[in-house]
Order: sequence, then C-alpha cells, then structure tokens
Amino acid sequence: MNQERKMIYLCLAHMSDEGWEQKYIKEAFDTNWVVPLGPNVNAFEEDLKQFVGKDCHGQAREVVALSAGTAAIHLALIACGVKAGDEVCVQSFTFCASSHPITYLGATPVFIDSERNTWNMDPALLEEAILDRIAKTGKKPKAIIPVALYGMPYDCEKIMAIAEKYDIPVIEDAAEGFGSKYKGQVLGTFGRYGVLSFNGNKMITTSGGGALVCENAELKNKIMWYATQAREAYPYYQHEEVGYNYRMSNICAGIGRGQMTIANDHIAHHKHIQALYEELLADVAGVKLHKAPSEDYDSNYWLCTIELDPSLKIKGQKNVYKEVIQSAVGGAAGVIHAVDTAVTDCQPNDNVEALRIYLWEAKIEARPVWKPMHKQPVYKNAPAYVNGVSEDIFKIGMCLPAGPYVTDEDTHYIVNTIKAAIEKV
Repeated sequence: MNQERKMIYLCLAHMSDEGWEQKYIKEAFDTNWVVPLGPNVNAFEEDLKQFVGKDCHGQAREVVALSAGTAAIHLALIACGVKAGDEVCVQSFTFCASSHPITYLGATPVFIDSERNTWNMDPALLEEAILDRIAKTGKKPKAIIPVALYGMPYDCEKIMAIAEKYDIPVIEDAAEGFGSKYKGQVLGTFGRYGVLSFNGNKMITTSGGGALVCENAELKNKIMWYATQAREAYPYYQHEEVGYNYRMSNICAGIGRGQMTIANDHIAHHKHIQALYEELLADVAGVKLHKAPSEDYDSNYWLCTIELDPSLKIKGQKNVYKEVIQSAVGGAAGVIHAVDTAVTDCQPNDNVEALRIYLWEAKIEARPVWKPMHKQPVYKNAPAYVNGVSEDIFKIGMCLPAGPYVTDEDTHYIVNTIKAAIEKV
C-alpha cells in the first residue's frame, strides 16, 4: 500500500476558501457576542429559512438554530405532546439519535422497517404498525419520524398521506438529508417539523449543532421557549415547565453562516462523486451502488453506499472478527465502550468487514451502514414491525467517502482498491 498517500475520510469538514467562517467568528468575539444568541444566530436562521424554501402550500418555513440535531428531535417531540407512556413510530434503519430522544421523555419507540428502493421507512409497515398499536394499546402513536438515510429522501408522498389519514404529526429527520429534495421540495418542509444536523461530518458544519424547521412562526416561538429554559414573563426567573439549554452558540452560528456560502457547492460535489462511483463501479461484479429509484428522489448523497454480494470473496476475509477492535469506526465516532467479544448476533458479513479493513490499510475510511435500531440490545423490548430489509442491507452494506475533500483521483483510487481487494475466482 502507498504509505505516502493521505487518508481519504468519509466526509471531512470543509471551510470556504474566502474564510467567511473565521470572519463571522471574529465579529462575534470583537462584539462580545459569545453567548447562545446574537447576530450570527439570527442571520444563520435566516439563511437556513431561505435555503429550505417553501412547503407544498407555498408557505415559508421558520427555523430555530440549536445545539444539536438530537436536541431538535427532542424539542419537536415535546412540542408534539409526547410524554411518558406514549409511543412514537420511528424508522429502524437509522442512527440512534433518531430514537434516543423518544426514550428521554419516557416514551417508547415503535420501530418501522424499510422498503428496498430507498432504504427508508416502509409506508405499508407504518400503517400496519399504527393500526396494530391502536388495537393493542387503545391509542395511536403520538408522532412519526421518517429518516433520509444517507441523504436519500423517503417516500414523502405516501408517508405524509398516512400521517394525514390518522392525524399524526410528522417529524422529518433530515439530519443526513440537508438539501435533498422529493419532487422538487426540500426535505424538512413536509412534516410539522424538520430536523437538520451540522455535526462535523455533515454536509455543512457548525462543529456541532443542528436546527429545527418549523411549520410557522407560532411553532418556532414555542420551540425557542423550550430551548431557552422555558422562562415565564416575569422580571425574575419563574418556570412552570421544564426547559432546556439547547440554543446554538453565536460562535458556532458564525461557522454556519460561512458554510452556507458553499452549501450548494458541497451538495453538487457529493452528487458528482456519486455519479463517478456509478461509472467506475458499473462493471465490478458483486458490488452494487445504491442510487435513487427515480427522478422524484433528489438525494444529496451525503455518503455513497454500496452492497456486496454475499458470494463475493475479499482478501483477508477468513481472518475477520477474530480480534476486538481498539478504536471506533467512523470519522465522528468518538469514545467507545470496551467489549469482551468480537462478534454479535447481528453484524455485517465477513466480506464487508474484510473490505473495510482492506480499505483502511489502503488509507481509505469506509464503514458499515447503520445497524437497525430494532437489533440494538438497548431496544430489545421495543415494538418493531419488520420485513427483513434493513437487516439484510446491514449485512451487505458499506459507506464510501464522498466529502468535499474527496477528489476524482481519490475516487478512482478507491474503486481500484475495491477491485484489488476482490479475490479472483
């Protein structure tokens, strides 16, 4: 392997060439706006409002900048009236931030499996789950959380029709789908609320942070109130409800303002890398690139994803899952908890793990797709409506680099490395 080559990461944060991020940060320090409010926060929210645009009724949405996408989901659930003992339908094939806030409130996630075309929430299973939960509990779920997995839009039309039929609010988790569109409409503007994330490896970043797209100004004000400790209108601090310290810092918002100047460039780049993968992987037997099922689904391709045929043999495959890993997988993985065994009862196929290792040794970061939440031990007792789709994809799926620092030459190198990893039959 080439020891001189720099590591190719999945999606590294990329600042504007003009240095707008530093300019806005400096302004914040120069004016002493180093608090979770201020000119950068207001301006960033306005930029996001213009970016997401109008809903299907021609109404402009409102945006609240928050400390994390997870915080956005948490506040949206509160605003939807979710309380202890309630249930919320949520996509199973996703990152844990989609479901964890449900448990923060003492409510129960009801996991909905995926349909094959988009990898996102299966509308038929969603309706089955709603009817079954009503039959079993005597009440309907309090909210529905579909997810734009890896940027791919979910079937917004069908999901929203079901939500309207049963009068259940939708919280769109577009954390990975910043700028993705369904039939020309930006994700996050279909439901009552839309969740955005600006974590360090997302389409744009504020280092950490997120935002909640709200249906109107009234809902925005409600979210802002909860995000700033839920203070009553007295000259002293009086609280009649529990609030949270979830407002975005004016410093982080300065980064966000700068990132918005290149947001469309980032999205265009990810789409370009996806198209290049499509071209270069077209003749690689046993490797299938996941792509939009039709022109209705305009994905940002936050990460490009492939599936490996179970029969495909990868160099080093017989030696995988023999040792416990010592570091976390993924660019923003952070701290991991030590484990005693190298295997679980639900994990990627040996050839997927072998390819991940082979790519890593070639200085290419790849990672498995998200493990379905209904297969996570922490949710072993949660209701789940499954069809096997997400479990199947988890066993054969892998994420490839697509970020702004990934060049055309890098993409050729990645594909050639994949080809080199395949055992000749």
